[in-house]
Amino acid sequence: MTQGYTFLEFFAGGGMARLGLGPRWRCLFANDVDPLKRAAYGANFGLRHHREGDVHALGAGDLPLERPDLAWASSPCQDLSLAGARGGLGAARSGAFFGFWRLMEALDDEGRAPRLVVIENVTGLLTSRGGADFAGLAARLAARGYFISATILNAADFVPQSRPRLFIIGAREDRIGAAVRSGPAPEALVRAAALLPPQAKARWRWISARPTPSRTATLADILEAGPAFDPPSRTRALLAAMAPAQAAAIAALRRSGERGIGAGFRRVRVEAGVKKVRFEARFDGLAGCIRTPAGGSSRQIILEIDKGRVRTRLMSAREAARAMGLPDDYSLPASATAALKLVGDGVSPAVVRWLAETLLEPALLRNRAAA
Repeated sequence: MTQGYTFLEFFAGGGMARLGLGPRWRCLFANDVDPLKRAAYGANFGLRHHREGDVHALGAGDLPLERPDLAWASSPCQDLSLAGARGGLGAARSGAFFGFWRLMEALDDEGRAPRLVVIENVTGLLTSRGGADFAGLAARLAARGYFISATILNAADFVPQSRPRLFIIGAREDRIGAAVRSGPAPEALVRAAALLPPQAKARWRWISARPTPSRTATLADILEAGPAFDPPSRTRALLAAMAPAQAAAIAALRRSGERGIGAGFRRVRVEAGVKKVRFEARFDGLAGCIRTPAGGSSRQIILEIDKGRVRTRLMSAREAARAMGLPDDYSLPASATAALKLVGDGVSPAVVRWLAETLLEPALLRNRAAA
């Protein structure tokens, strides 16, 4: 290939979408409001094209004149996440999407709208406000001449973390997906598509491509040797907070003498009308979804069971980065809280790479061939 692709990266965080797009893609502009995330972006990619500030304060004149191939937006998800307050797109944080979309409308008015738009968010967007948020977003894309596709991808196909995310794709040319669904699709996506308004439904396209699982590492493979384990009293308290069925499974693993590595969170559950704090862990080789420390769940906890002994500790920032698929030479903030916030708010680069190779780049190549 002799010609690459160009992109704008909104809510850029630490540049994980940029990392996933790879060297074929040239960044024209990046934006984030968080100074610590900007510093991390600069440490890894430089700040030549980065603009710090609220997306609502930007205008079309702040963006490069060159028409981009892609505008990527991983807008804040706290108000849409199942772990959040479910305020919807109109809430303060997730409402940042409208600041982004106002810019896309301004570019379209000037004849330089991105050829592709990707909006990444939690799957809760499909059901937020009874599907109204997703329908409204799709209607905005359709009104500006985009064909609309969406897919749910889980980072677990590529890295040792369960992280399902919704990817909505807007394409100026009808070169992604098909008008008729040819195979199974997540039920939540089917229901959401059925609720689209007529104009958006007419421009809706189904994506049948699915990743071939290529994950080679497990949770045990990404752990560091240095972090200190909890005092035994804390470990006992965590085990005591497990539901009976899981506590029995842990006890059986201890009796076997085999080694097991798990990861879990403390969660509040309502049991028989009473709220209880439970510690829930998984031992399937995956970390749970890496979350920002400010989210609705606590920081993830690592469990090590070996020869009948159980030890627990907090997941380190570097382990969280590895679970996301970031290389060890990716520079993280020095503060563990800032690093975990950066990672928890990010997107897995491996998922972005699959999306680019499978859908985005082929569509752009077809556009160029037809031009």
